[in-house]
Amino acid sequence: MRHGYTTGACATAVTKAALLALITNEEQETSTIHLPIGRDATFTIEKCTFACNAVSCETIKDAGDDPDATHKALIIGTVSWADTPGIHLDGGIGVGRVTKPGLPVAVGEAAINPVPRKMIHNTVQSVLDEFHIDRGVNVIISVPAGEEIAKKTLNGRLGIIGGISILGTRGTVVPFSSSAYMASIVQAISVAKAAGCEHVVVTTGGRSEKYAMAQYPELPEEAFIEMGDFVGFTLKHCKRLGIKQVSLVGMMGKFSKVAQGVMMVHSKSAAIDFNFLAQLAVDVGADEDTVSAVREANTASQVGEIMADKGYQAFFDHLCAACCYSSIHHTRGGLTLATSIYSMQGQLLGRADDIASIDEINWDRG
Repeated sequence: MRHGYTTGACATAVTKAALLALITNEEQETSTIHLPIGRDATFTIEKCTFACNAVSCETIKDAGDDPDATHKALIIGTVSWADTPGIHLDGGIGVGRVTKPGLPVAVGEAAINPVPRKMIHNTVQSVLDEFHIDRGVNVIISVPAGEEIAKKTLNGRLGIIGGISILGTRGTVVPFSSSAYMASIVQAISVAKAAGCEHVVVTTGGRSEKYAMAQYPELPEEAFIEMGDFVGFTLKHCKRLGIKQVSLVGMMGKFSKVAQGVMMVHSKSAAIDFNFLAQLAVDVGADEDTVSAVREANTASQVGEIMADKGYQAFFDHLCAACCYSSIHHTRGGLTLATSIYSMQGQLLGRADDIASIDEINWDRG
């Protein structure tokens, strides 16, 4: 299936084109940028407009074969010289603004995630260095249809108002194919088994896999399997193929769902149950104010911040144990489970090891 590009990559490309046009006074027809995955990509600039000491460049997002809500969206970058030093990035029409805590962007700021922010800043600085320019730059990213597109996303529920988020950690969009992804998981487990692995580590993505490899340096590469959102499917196939020990490594958001018994953890599959997380907080002796804050949180990451700030380390271990219990219930036993939860920055928040059974589970209850 054909890969596409993220809104973050598109925003970076139009920003670079607009800055080059501002410097050279020449219209740009294409824009080549360096992606986080380590390769270059060239974007077509659909329009280049000079007006009021600023330049705006436009591109149309191509999401490839991924069923992405932002496919074919018009992304605009407007660049002008700033009166103060530095690179000043903001969102314009159609880019949402953060109104609730718990997201990777501060309240009040445009919903441009950390990796796209870094891409835009680095690209702007590279162009300025190339032309030996020492001036401040204003950058505004706009998506004219963004507010309408956002209705198809979870932005409203997350408190991102007025448009879409500018996202992407790779720069590219990998097409989502459930059957193909599940087939690759089964193949990976089979390869691990054939390589003699009795212990495999399953992760939700590349970042958590990096943390997992650091946690389990003694295991061979074949033992690490990216399961994506397919937690239950992966665990059942580990059992079916005779894997004895499985370690789950991931982050608060998806593993909060696993702990509450959700085994397909795509963002649209089920909501975080904050009452469940609040009960876990009660279990570890959290005070009433903390429990109330957990119940009223906006995201699982925010819950993690609340509990970490209050010093309730036991909460994270308890959450990890709950992941193990839910997983064992789902597979009806047959595996020894461990769970580790990391922060986005790679800090180990909690861990539970060597859980193989739950006495109170009735395996006949369906």
